[in-house]
Amino acid sequence: MNGKSLELFFIDGEPDGLLTAEVFNWTGHVLSIPRTKLVSALSRQEAKHTGVYVLLGEDDGEEMLYVGEGENISDRIKSHDAKKDWWTRAVLVTTTSDALNKAHVQYLESKLIEKAIRAGHTKLDNSAKPSLPGINEAAQANMEAFLEQLFVVLRAIRVDAFTEQARHGTEMGADKPNEVFELLLKKEGIKATAVLDGSEFIVQSGSSAREAWIGDRTPQTSYWKLHDQLVTQGILVEGSDGNRAFSVNYAFSSTSAAGAVVTGRSTAGPLTWKHVKSGMTYRDWEADLLSKRVEEP
Repeated sequence: MNGKSLELFFIDGEPDGLLTAEVFNWTGHVLSIPRTKLVSALSRQEAKHTGVYVLLGEDDGEEMLYVGEGENISDRIKSHDAKKDWWTRAVLVTTTSDALNKAHVQYLESKLIEKAIRAGHTKLDNSAKPSLPGINEAAQANMEAFLEQLFVVLRAIRVDAFTEQARHGTEMGADKPNEVFELLLKKEGIKATAVLDGSEFIVQSGSSAREAWIGDRTPQTSYWKLHDQLVTQGILVEGSDGNRAFSVNYAFSSTSAAGAVVTGRSTAGPLTWKHVKSGMTYRDWEADLLSKRVEEP
């Protein structure tokens, strides 16, 4: 695994204020702007560069996203400020030397929209996916390399709209051992299997889940939105015995998120998932693993 050095600079000293993000040896520059800081942000030089931008927010409780491009991004953001009410945050992507041209940013815009559509968990405010511009092979390779670094930065600053959670195929090779966990609800006939792969907790295709959410539907219990979303996306499909089934492997950010979707209610994942090999709960298995590592010389 190749490590990366990411530099975050909180311009006004506040974690939820203006933020720049850069990766060492990458020409890209990312500026994250809360809508409340728009005036000071758009006066910065990089806001006048050629680039792409992302608007983020909510509409009727649903996460929203808009992707655009421009030869002077600040002009485009000013236009959206007057015409779009739902967004609360803008992310501007340029280069430190203003090296991107119109064809470059059209390529990046098209690829970002394509990625967001494929991820499928954020509603797009774009009316259509623009076609790719005609750029030569070298420029295309450069833009793909640019995107690879950009997606790392976006995830680091909590822009998750481009992150695909579905994992098509097993992706579990013999040379890549994974810890396996199970969640069982015998009375309901629900059995789910998951593997821990790096930082992701991946529920496996064919695992069963409750047919509908039975827990509270309040802003404090947001996992019901995830359950409904996976049904809409076709990740949770009709299964047997009145339950649903995972149509693909799906990566969750935590054991509790995975447990809630499987059981249809808020669930303490570390206590509900059991390590198949040892029979321990996830919490006890993790504690045992940590104690052994601490004892190693």
